[in-house]
Amino acid sequence: MKENKVRCSWAESNPLYFSYHDQEWGVPIHDNRMLFEMLNLEGAQAGLSWLTILKKRENYRKAFDNFDATKIAKYNEAKRAELITDEGIIRNHLKINAFVENARAYLRIKDEFESFDAYVWQFVDGKPMRGETERAAAEVIGKTMSKDMKKRGFRFVGPTTLYAFMQAVGMVNDHEKSCFRFDEVRHSKV
Repeated sequence: MKENKVRCSWAESNPLYFSYHDQEWGVPIHDNRMLFEMLNLEGAQAGLSWLTILKKRENYRKAFDNFDATKIAKYNEAKRAELITDEGIIRNHLKINAFVENARAYLRIKDEFESFDAYVWQFVDGKPMRGETERAAAEVIGKTMSKDMKKRGFRFVGPTTLYAFMQAVGMVNDHEKSCFRFDEVRHSKV
C-alpha cells in the first residue's frame, strides 16, 4: 500500500521502488564492495528497466559471490557458462563477461588508488553534486568518468549508465525538490 509521502515521480510507479528510493537511492556510498555492486547492476540494466534489476538483485548477489571482486576476477569459462543458465539473472553473455572484466579493472583501481571509493569520488571532488543546479556539470563528469573507466578496462560503463550510477550512489543528488528525501539526502554525511 502506498504511503502518504511525496517521492520522486519515477519511484511512484511501483511499490518495489519505495524502499529502494526511500532508503538507498541518492545516499552517498563509500563502501568499495557496494560501489562495485552498484556499478555492475547499473551496467546490467543497460537496455532494461531498473525494476527488472531490482527484482533480481538478490539473485545477482548469490550468483556473483556477493560481488566479491577477487572471486569474480577468477571466473573461468565453466563458471561463465554456468551463469548463462542462471534464470535468476539477466542471461546475457556480454553482461556476464563485463562483470568479470569489471572485477579485474576494479582490483587494478584499488591497487592504484588504494580504494575504488577514492577513484570514483575524485570525479566529484569528494562531495555530492546537486542535480537541480549542477545537472549539466554532472553529465559532463559522467562522460569523463566513462571515458576513463573504459580506458581502464571496464565494460557497460557508458555515460548514461554512469550518470545513473552517480545518482544511485549519491555522487549527485537528483531527488526532486518536492520529494521528502531531497533535504534528507542533501544533509546526509558524506
